[in-house]
Amino acid sequence: MRAIAISRPGGPEVLQVIERPLPQAGAGECLIAVEAYGVNRPDVLQRKGAYPPPPGASDLPGLEVAGRIVAGDAGELAVAGFKLGDAVCALVSGGGYAEACVAPLAQCLPVPEGWSMAEAASLPETLFTVWSNLFGRAGLKGGETLLVHGGSSGIGVTAIQLAKAFGARVLVTVGNDYKAAACLKLGADVAINYREQDFVAEAKAATGGRGVDVILDMVAGSYVERGVQCLADDGRMVIIAVQGGVDAKFDAGQVLRRRLTISGSTLRPRSLAFKAGVAKELREKVWPLLVSRAIAPVIYRELPASEAASAHALMESGEHVGKIVLAW
Repeated sequence: MRAIAISRPGGPEVLQVIERPLPQAGAGECLIAVEAYGVNRPDVLQRKGAYPPPPGASDLPGLEVAGRIVAGDAGELAVAGFKLGDAVCALVSGGGYAEACVAPLAQCLPVPEGWSMAEAASLPETLFTVWSNLFGRAGLKGGETLLVHGGSSGIGVTAIQLAKAFGARVLVTVGNDYKAAACLKLGADVAINYREQDFVAEAKAATGGRGVDVILDMVAGSYVERGVQCLADDGRMVIIAVQGGVDAKFDAGQVLRRRLTISGSTLRPRSLAFKAGVAKELREKVWPLLVSRAIAPVIYRELPASEAASAHALMESGEHVGKIVLAW
């Protein structure tokens, strides 16, 4: 099979098309003939040598794929609700940048009816991340207000749509007016241009001075201190990336007095059991929204798989709104 490998840590140019033997599916797994795969920020970090794959995972980048099941134990497939030839999308711990990828059956989900493979490939990483953090870790409820930093990212556009679908009010921060308009079109109630506006003041104004109930933070760094200022009493902040750095300070007195919660998580190293539980919840609660297109894919650009370097350069430019997808 063809695959896109990281020849050495470095810039987008280190991604190279190579030949690899087909991987073999083990117990509880299936082999997917990959037709499309999503590009995510962790892929960029892995390419730079800053995010190594967990033990036992493929050294190839790629955390989400869509394609057809071409191998696997028939009995295990049946128990999981699949059969050979079924179109699926899957969350994987690595190996997605290839023409074939092994995936745990418990992390496979059916391609929503009417969706293309490219659209389906844009789903797993963002849906697993957003669902587990917003509705699991942060306990977001209908009627609450959510602030999403990076509203135009792949995570952001998914968070907007999911939160709105379950009855929350959504504020986002973005870097320009074009991205603000895109987020408002997706359903965000307020879009704050952080380059021109103080997002703390804007979040307070948008909530009548009360503050927001939940913050989904992909920046960390100085945003943690400002996030504490944005939160309402009993508010919850979940940090899922540290694009602004790992060093942060904040007023711990506010955390105590106002019963605030600051937590964080990364998805890739979580257990199979945890991811299987998330997949089950997604299939029950979110998949009907995908089939009806109440939640829609937001693909900024679809490129040939051989142009992975261009896709990484595009992601690092920050100009995209939504997902970048590569297809064989």
